[in-house]
Amino acid sequence: MRASRPEQAPPAAPPLRIGVVGLGMAGALMVSVIRDHARAVLAGAAEPHESLRQRFAADNEAPVFADIESLLRRDDVDAVYIATPHQFHRDHVVLAAEHGKHIVVEKPMALSLADCDAMIAAAERHKVTLIVGHTHSFDPSVRVMRELIASGEYGKLMMLSGANYTDFLYRPRRPEELDTAKGGGILFNQVPHQIDTVRYLTRSRLRSLRAATGILDPRRPTEGNCSVFLDFEDGCFASLTYSGYDRFDTDEWHGWVGEGGYPRKAAHGATTRSWENFKNPEEELAARVERFGYGGSAAPASRIPVHQPHFGVLIASCEKADLRQSPDGVLVYSRDGVKEIPVPMRPGRPGRSDVLDELCDAVQCGVAPAHDGAFARGTVEASLAILKSAQERREVIL
Repeated sequence: MRASRPEQAPPAAPPLRIGVVGLGMAGALMVSVIRDHARAVLAGAAEPHESLRQRFAADNEAPVFADIESLLRRDDVDAVYIATPHQFHRDHVVLAAEHGKHIVVEKPMALSLADCDAMIAAAERHKVTLIVGHTHSFDPSVRVMRELIASGEYGKLMMLSGANYTDFLYRPRRPEELDTAKGGGILFNQVPHQIDTVRYLTRSRLRSLRAATGILDPRRPTEGNCSVFLDFEDGCFASLTYSGYDRFDTDEWHGWVGEGGYPRKAAHGATTRSWENFKNPEEELAARVERFGYGGSAAPASRIPVHQPHFGVLIASCEKADLRQSPDGVLVYSRDGVKEIPVPMRPGRPGRSDVLDELCDAVQCGVAPAHDGAFARGTVEASLAILKSAQERREVIL
């Protein structure tokens, strides 16, 4: 079992100096998370888009560069958060390892198992920490569910059920995000959240899976919905469903608390209607960079959420109880009724801050990370197997 996480780093440990590579949606959000983290400092950024660099420079004293190597060459950078497009993950991780930097790379880790292996080998060769995130398996309520399962109080974990219906497919996209061969669609962008979470909860090796996928809108020619059955070696099994077509919204089942933990209102079809106003792919791409990149009008909010994050509905069925995430904790359903185990809000942004906690624990305290390269490789293997299973309409053995 993984060593429990220390409440804080030893007093003598200096803050980890972290640079951000890529100031799009994910990188932009992590800038504020790093700034607010008690055990880290923002050491710089790298971003090819000049407008995003200018916004970053206006808000931060840390340097910003047009290329990753200028950031990696700095001695005052201990680690980097790589939030570049999927196709660059392998090269950027290997380059960071060669410069002796610890690494967090956004999911998916890579688009092939060979690339995953190269990244793991580079981190081992240069003796740096490699963590893959963010996925919702970092969410505090998921960690509490894992602890409750591990305690044995509710018996063995037997079944997991997850469902998430969102507007994902109609959010502004780069062209490659609509090309499955280049990591587009939900199988490499959204379903990994679900796979990571059930693998994190089971702590068992995935034995096989059977999946079906769909492309329901030819205007978005990549997988937009999926159902998958996963069979684990310890006898636990899981069923996961995801749809990104902006119709039904599972936040309705979560009291209209959104994925990030913010209260929201129903807006069925609104994202689709907004997307249909784009005249061409170039206009859509420009909107993604300018509106969702660092400092943009629709960039991820830096304010602290009031509820816990989640990724749709997740139910863990043990021998004696069912566990489900609630907006503020974990609900336990048993023969005695239902009770809620609250998960207190911590400083920072839940889930995203926990990624940095895991990095700091590894580098400063020597705690082996749960979401290391080997773990993330398993999720990539599952994503590729889902695609194969759907195409060949058969069970795939892993």
